[in-house]
Amino acid sequence: MQPIKFFLWLLPSVLIPGTFSKNEDKSTVLFCYGKFNTALVKNYNQVIIEPFHFNLTEIKQLKKDNKQVLAYISLGEVNSQAKHYKKLKNITLGKNNNWDSHYLDLKSEKTKEVLLQLMTEAFDKGFDGMFLDNLDNFTQFGPQKEDKKEAIEFLKIIAAKFPNKVFYQNAGLELLENTHKYIDGVVVESVASSYTFKDKKYGLRNKQEFDTYINRIDSLKTKYNTKFILVEYADTKALYDKIALRLAKYKLDYFIGKIDLQTLPNYKK
Repeated sequence: MQPIKFFLWLLPSVLIPGTFSKNEDKSTVLFCYGKFNTALVKNYNQVIIEPFHFNLTEIKQLKKDNKQVLAYISLGEVNSQAKHYKKLKNITLGKNNNWDSHYLDLKSEKTKEVLLQLMTEAFDKGFDGMFLDNLDNFTQFGPQKEDKKEAIEFLKIIAAKFPNKVFYQNAGLELLENTHKYIDGVVVESVASSYTFKDKKYGLRNKQEFDTYINRIDSLKTKYNTKFILVEYADTKALYDKIALRLAKYKLDYFIGKIDLQTLPNYKK
């Protein structure tokens, strides 16, 4: 998630004092790709983090205080600052200038080897599973749509290699017909909320769009018997409360945070 992707059903990824838990923050899931004090994070269903920021002891603490701890990895892109970029930079397929990242070639055995090694390292640290970002890159409107078959096949390889681990795919709803057998859930962004990069404005999604989108999710959830997690964005407590109220009647885990996903959310006003 870099940190947000718009796809088929949308319009064209500071430490806080005290304990940070879902008892104080209605979100049932935490996404944070920055470094934070793990002692502050408790009572979440899923915690999704950047694995390189945390050691074995910190991950063990997160696992003790939360239900599942998942490591972030992108299957579609590699950022130029990522530790595995040097291994893959000569076999990438082009650049995403919005995020200073480069498109991965899943036809390449070297690419798949590097990604599988990163997963093995994360599991050796104790992670329960992986959050697989950028699956929407392989859909009909994505930059890697020609590699859809390779993406689906790679999910199959991952599921077979790590049969006791948990995997959530980000977006890529049109792939679910093929991928639902290999994953445990799907993450979708900006269902109740909206964010525009041009003016950096947070807001609520139009109600008609929200109703259409949430009904689509409910249909897919039933059809494929898979879990959905919503990721929403807010910059004020007032907007946070509106989003939470809108989602209250739906049995969905969700996260509400700032667009950069780099800090623990803190909605005081």
